[in-house]
Amino acid sequence: MESSIQTKAGVDPAQAQALEEKIRDVEKRLRDLEERAPEDRVSLVVFSGDLDRVLAAFVIATGAAAMGQQVSMFFTFWGLGVLRKGRQVSGKTLFQKMMALMSPRSSQGLPVSKMNYFGVGAKMLRSMMKEKNVSSLEDMISLARDLGVRMIACEMSRDVMGIRESELVGGLECGGVATFLADSLKSRTSLFI
Repeated sequence: MESSIQTKAGVDPAQAQALEEKIRDVEKRLRDLEERAPEDRVSLVVFSGDLDRVLAAFVIATGAAAMGQQVSMFFTFWGLGVLRKGRQVSGKTLFQKMMALMSPRSSQGLPVSKMNYFGVGAKMLRSMMKEKNVSSLEDMISLARDLGVRMIACEMSRDVMGIRESELVGGLECGGVATFLADSLKSRTSLFI
């Protein structure tokens, strides 16, 4: 049976077969590239527990979600403070108790990265935001949830820092680095804040 290339062009059968194999190889490569192409996603690692940096993360996350992007936020180490709703010290190791007592108990207690001055800087920033009708961090967190932003608490960081699930706000996912990387590898944009 002659190939379609042979019959149309009167080409040597060996050349036609080699050309068809190259075409199949190119088509396979194209399918592989299409499968690996980034999607309309944004992935953020929220490492910082500073109010100003966390605000920036939520501005980006809510903006991207409002533009139709799928957004995931992976909270690790100091970023977990954003997701806390309270503090528990009972049943923890000495170092975990100390960490709990030295860390903010919720998003309301986050310091700013510069000029915090024992909490005065954070109060000033929140006051200036309110004066300019800029949404609070807590409102942005609520908006992010309404827009379908995935919020993931790092399991390893929780374990190391002794943060129990009961200390975190509801509606979160818990996951490890593989959870973040699965989203990040499909994303057009990945940020570390």
